[in-house]
Amino acid sequence: MAGFAEMDVDTIWHNGEYVDWEDATTHVLTHGLHYGTGVFEGVRAYDTEEGTAVFRWEEHLDRFYESTKPYDMEIPYSREEITEATMEVIRRNDLESAYVRPIAYYGYNSLGVSPGDCPTDVAIAAWPWGAYLGEDALENGIKAMVSSWRKHSSSQIPTNAKTTGLYVNSLLAGEEARRNGYKEAIVLNKEGNVAEGPGENIFLVRDGELFTPGLSESILDGITRNTVIELARERGYTVHDNVSISRGELNTADELFFTGSAAEVTPIRQVDNVEIGNGSRGPITEELQTAFFDLVERRTDDHEEWFRYV
Repeated sequence: MAGFAEMDVDTIWHNGEYVDWEDATTHVLTHGLHYGTGVFEGVRAYDTEEGTAVFRWEEHLDRFYESTKPYDMEIPYSREEITEATMEVIRRNDLESAYVRPIAYYGYNSLGVSPGDCPTDVAIAAWPWGAYLGEDALENGIKAMVSSWRKHSSSQIPTNAKTTGLYVNSLLAGEEARRNGYKEAIVLNKEGNVAEGPGENIFLVRDGELFTPGLSESILDGITRNTVIELARERGYTVHDNVSISRGELNTADELFFTGSAAEVTPIRQVDNVEIGNGSRGPITEELQTAFFDLVERRTDDHEEWFRYV
């Protein structure tokens, strides 16, 4: 991904105002900076023949607001205001396709662990972002390693809230993988079962059926995960979406792939030193990946309700 300085984007929405990119700043004593007390979303907008379309915006907005609940955080803007600001940010930056990042966090007032009277600051940015794990990865798959870092339990920190601070866990796992020559990590939960990637859900294919860890396995309830489950079932596949997957099952899978708003549908061709299947993108992964991109780029009329046009 190119640095922001190389991108032709110049506007961010911040606390109700459209500001120049370089002016979208916050105080160094902001509560969210010190304690990770923020929530965010990652959303894709796609270039289609009908115009720029934001994919599953309502579901992302639902999760954005729901993620605030464990932290007693109140977003001081309505869904309609956040929606219009998001669409306008895309328009003002003249983006045909984009990655969109809404974020809400406890701002500057006091610096005890309790946020006290800290305000809830909200910002929305959008920028061009290609394939998260690389264009080549979409076709040829990636090498992943099982991280030594474990995913925290929902009894410790709520795993179904998309919280900024929790991504320290993701950073540790992902950087460990990259230092060891892998593209991405696979993270186990505290019981030693497969949870997810640092920023992705994971699917396993065995004997023509799909398996993905359930919500009780300390995963985020991914919106792309749910999309792929529905696309697979529409094509006649049996999907087991509430299972436990052992680490060893990764090695004997016919196919593996990641899903996520950033990662989209990315095959996994190797885990640790074990080649998965024939070491390339498997046929079911390819079918579902094609179905996904046909959908989001509107080469099919399916699921019109999942799109909001800018």
